[in-house]
Amino acid sequence: MKKYYYLIHFQFLGFRYHGWQKQPQVKTVQGMLEKTLTFVLGHDNYRTLGSSRTDAMVSAEGGVFELFTKEPIDTEAIFDLLNENLPSDIRALKIEETDKHFNIIQHSKTKEYLYLFSFGAKNHPFAAPFMSYIIQDLDLEIMKKGAKLFQGPHHFKNYAYKPSDITVFDRVIDEAEIIENNLYTANFFPEKSYIFRVKGEGFMRYQVRLMMGALFLLGKGEITLAALQQSIDGSEAGAFSYIAPASGLILKGVEFD
Repeated sequence: MKKYYYLIHFQFLGFRYHGWQKQPQVKTVQGMLEKTLTFVLGHDNYRTLGSSRTDAMVSAEGGVFELFTKEPIDTEAIFDLLNENLPSDIRALKIEETDKHFNIIQHSKTKEYLYLFSFGAKNHPFAAPFMSYIIQDLDLEIMKKGAKLFQGPHHFKNYAYKPSDITVFDRVIDEAEIIENNLYTANFFPEKSYIFRVKGEGFMRYQVRLMMGALFLLGKGEITLAALQQSIDGSEAGAFSYIAPASGLILKGVEFD
């Protein structure tokens, strides 16, 4: 029987979800999408596969998942019905047809993540779903230097959470920087906030949050630039155990080659 393949691009605020992957007894992004798809398609004879498994409270501005069906769908009609029936914190962006030669997991892709943070004066509580807050003053200039150290090919064993025997630690970060946040604004945001922007072919679970955690330690003066450099040069330096909070992390987008 012929199968049909579609890519659905979407975005969501992750603050009230327990991550992407469908799980019993908890609200997840995949679970909510499939509940809505079942309603708009009128059946559950389909399968979904995400391009990445975002963690609890992580958001996505440019997420994508693959939809497998046994019958063709009217992409324009389904697009409209999805947005009419999805909750307000999930929005479909577009639906495009693909084919059996495309695999959303194995196909080469680049992901860009943003991590929003501020420090100093405590934020308005409404900012909590969007950015992380550090009460101590941070040395932003040394953090910017630290972020640049991540760029290029490095050994990221110290930034792997519970790796398996087949986890690949040698990875390439295409871009890594800390910039002032001019992308996201709200009248309840602090006067100044910042973004750790990182882009690469693939990231391990919690890798970006562990990288951000190391930068926070650097900004607090608890580690040095030399220690950060040593953590990615393949030596036996100890891992930094601070995982930055999830609510500041956003999957900015996924690009397929």
